[in-house]
Amino acid sequence: MQMWSALRTSTFAISLFAVVCAAVIATTQVTTVDRITQNERTQKAKALYDIIPRSSIDNDLLEDTIQIVAPRLQGHSNPVSVYRARKDGRVTAVILPLVAPDGYSGAITLIAGVYADGSVAGVRVLTHKETPGLGDKVDIKKSNWIYNFNGLSKQGEKDSRWAVQKDGGDFDQFTGATITPRAVVGAVSRALDYFAQHRTELLDLTADESVEVTN
Repeated sequence: MQMWSALRTSTFAISLFAVVCAAVIATTQVTTVDRITQNERTQKAKALYDIIPRSSIDNDLLEDTIQIVAPRLQGHSNPVSVYRARKDGRVTAVILPLVAPDGYSGAITLIAGVYADGSVAGVRVLTHKETPGLGDKVDIKKSNWIYNFNGLSKQGEKDSRWAVQKDGGDFDQFTGATITPRAVVGAVSRALDYFAQHRTELLDLTADESVEVTN
């Protein structure tokens, strides 16, 4: 009897220990996911407000979005969020998510802010795998090259200025790295074309997050 009693006690202790461990692991996983989600939101907010300063708008960029389906900008047909800046009751700019699929070392993800008049508010590279010291200069942490887009606009889709100098355009390429800036210029150029084609829908004050603007 004592042996069975000890066995039952041991089994109960092991089961209790397993339950406690599982609870601790689950709590840790939830906390970790929450922390990652919060960090991602913080990083996203920083990138958005780098392009459109908080002081220039009166809404929350993260909360004011509409959905678009734009294969030319994303390379896929899944809905993505466009962030809209408002001031005094009107949409003053939008921030479009972009993918440049033709980077030297793979796809480059970025965002481009476009003012209501079609000019560039700013561009930021979010993720890339470009060569350190060469193609990574598209990253604002590495150089100021990305500021070259600020204030620019296009005169139609065939505007020849929107290319790197090696291709006859106005944008500087990097010494030893032409592919990366070419990819980023192309992505931002397509964003301006998209905005020009869908300006009315993107700036529509009555549109909410359920609206889809399809390419």
